[in-house]
Amino acid sequence: MARRYDPDRRQRIIDAAIAVVGERGIAGLSHRSVAAAADVPLGSTTYHFASLDELLIAALRQVNGVCLAEFARWADGIDPAVPLAEEVARLIEDTLAGDRSRMELEYELYLTALRHEAVRPIAAECLEEMVRLLGRRIGDVRTARAVVAFTDGLVLQHLLTGQPFDPTTVRAGLAGVLG
Repeated sequence: MARRYDPDRRQRIIDAAIAVVGERGIAGLSHRSVAAAADVPLGSTTYHFASLDELLIAALRQVNGVCLAEFARWADGIDPAVPLAEEVARLIEDTLAGDRSRMELEYELYLTALRHEAVRPIAAECLEEMVRLLGRRIGDVRTARAVVAFTDGLVLQHLLTGQPFDPTTVRAGLAGVLG
């Protein structure tokens, strides 16, 4: 039997891994579940990704790329005449108004780094890039790091609790963090 030329197979496997995590969570991720979702032979997943950690890294890199592009657009749009706390409240409100299932997927992949040490550097790279993007825009890396941590924690808390978004609380909280 001749080998089928399939240049997009690796990408389909990554996309399928992301879809599997989105539908079933990290616990549902396996080479077998990804192969079925990508409609490829099981051997293809292990050919392209020898371990699930390698597959998780590829999936997280792809998800991070989308997240970072959106964060960069927000950072580039920060109005220096508007208080930073107001701009951050806008970011959080826009984020929470978006696709909840996408946010849950992003956090599920991101938090996978807690149990998968090989994935940790990828999650850390994303956070560092967010700090770099924001720091470049506002001129202060320490403040950028605090804002990224505050934003990350607040979005995660809203996803976990389902509490309604209150921009006044965000502005006040951020003003306290920033001094």
